[in-house]
Amino acid sequence: MAGNSFGQAFRVTTAGESHGPGNVVIIDGVPAGLPLSIDDLAPDLIRRRPGQSKVTTQRKESDEAEILSGVFQGKTTGASIAILIRNEDQRSRDYSEIKEKYRPGHADYTYDAKYGFRDYRGGGRASARETNVRVAAGAVAKKFLKHYYDVEIVGYVKQIGDLIAEIKEPEKVTLEQVESNIVRCPDDGVAEQMIELIEEVRKDLDSLGGISEIVAKNVPAGWGEPVFDKLKADLAKGMLSIPAVLGFEYGSGFGAAGLRGSENNDEFVQEGDEIRTKTNRHGGILGGISTGMPIVVRCVVKPTSSLAREQDTVTEKGKETSIKTTGRHDPCLVPRFVPIGEAMMAIVLADHALRQKMQQQ
Repeated sequence: MAGNSFGQAFRVTTAGESHGPGNVVIIDGVPAGLPLSIDDLAPDLIRRRPGQSKVTTQRKESDEAEILSGVFQGKTTGASIAILIRNEDQRSRDYSEIKEKYRPGHADYTYDAKYGFRDYRGGGRASARETNVRVAAGAVAKKFLKHYYDVEIVGYVKQIGDLIAEIKEPEKVTLEQVESNIVRCPDDGVAEQMIELIEEVRKDLDSLGGISEIVAKNVPAGWGEPVFDKLKADLAKGMLSIPAVLGFEYGSGFGAAGLRGSENNDEFVQEGDEIRTKTNRHGGILGGISTGMPIVVRCVVKPTSSLAREQDTVTEKGKETSIKTTGRHDPCLVPRFVPIGEAMMAIVLADHALRQKMQQQ
């Protein structure tokens, strides 16, 4: 199976399945001497892990990481960093019914079409369980970015269903605000409505989608390659590689379609020794290169495909049938997506930070 690695200078490779022994990530490119420990990984892994609240799946996983290589006496050695997260609460019996059935919205059919064989237990490699080691790698990338560049990344829930939070200044949202409620929405009034809506939809044996907004602050101007490896292109690829993500935009995004150029342009100004823009409709990226303004991206996360209500489908032999997906699943994926989206943002930025450093004299 190809396509398990991402990045060039800061490169991550993952392996593992939903119901296998665990997941592992190997990280290449981290400079020697960066202070790093399990304590740096734990906060974001806790934010991503299942069973954390009433609006998430009740699968119980501690998601405690083990650093297998690349760290000695509390600092990175420059060698590859290997991180393992073991699975603890698999219930493969919950998936016995889907062995020969294709679940609507899942990769069951496409995996069979591609490989002629699949691990049907929880979706195997297609499962979002794989993202726990992405988050671990993202925590390493965050530590690198903060230590050397003072870059900070904060994500939050912008929309669930038809409920939209009002976030006037994305760059001022803090982690404390995000973590103040279980849906990770910094607009407290809307957050309570979101919780109620998720509960209502879950009782109806259904699910909800939404939008997460992710912001990177203090990114220097000049990161990103100008043609195929534009910063926006790598961010889009990274985000769209996350299971359940159906859409990506940055800055004014699709909203620019309804604007005139004079409305969408950001005028440049001088602020002290720095060149900035009055507004940030460009989302911190011009020509695929960072401008020094906050990088603001949004991801559309689809409603959870695994539903306990009956749906029509076919077997692998084409026989018409129906299916109800048993097991434990999130009624809304967006709150747990937040640390995953932050991780991918960090991995992309760390990669481009190192690539920029290699090009400078």
